[in-house]
Amino acid sequence: MNKVLVSLLLTLGITGMAHAAGNAEAGQSKVAVCGACHGTDGNSAAPNFPKLAGQGERYLLKQLNDIKAGSTPGAAEGVGRKVLEMTGMLDPYSEQDLADIAAYFSSQKMTVGMADPKLVKQGEKLFRGGKVDVGMPACTGCHAPNGAGVAGAAFPKLGGQHAAYTAKQLTDFREGNRTNDGDSMIMRSIAAKLSNKDIEALASYIQGLH
Repeated sequence: MNKVLVSLLLTLGITGMAHAAGNAEAGQSKVAVCGACHGTDGNSAAPNFPKLAGQGERYLLKQLNDIKAGSTPGAAEGVGRKVLEMTGMLDPYSEQDLADIAAYFSSQKMTVGMADPKLVKQGEKLFRGGKVDVGMPACTGCHAPNGAGVAGAAFPKLGGQHAAYTAKQLTDFREGNRTNDGDSMIMRSIAAKLSNKDIEALASYIQGLH
């Protein structure tokens, strides 16, 4: 296991992470509000809202907790993950509720989109090879060659995700508008090495990856 992965595991607390056990069946009855933007099965119709279906349960739960902490009115700067559209929406949910929601969406199957044929070559090069000249590692190290992620380590599934959403997240990491990648700042350091054209190609490739 390389040093970067070890650092990520320690940063995310994976080695000793404890959380409520999610119940997918119970979660299905708690996602009515979520479905308006993310789809009842977690496959959002709007490209600016992420697909949640098939995403790793640990990753989903972490994001839900981060968003709840960061999007609550009055949250301090730098706390959690700020998502304007979700401000205050998760406040009524308990840790068990969030665990159940994460379990439900994780149990669903993500749909796959299509990559722009003109961007596939560049996107694949970045995803599988990184940018060696600037020290950027390949995405496959944490997200797997097929984009399935590493669920047990809370490394997210990328394959099939909307290109528009992926591009925004990479841009937000690059610009420092999203900071919940831990003290190692792994995603911020990687995104800092990506140009706008790199992000466009990578996001498009990921959308069609399965």
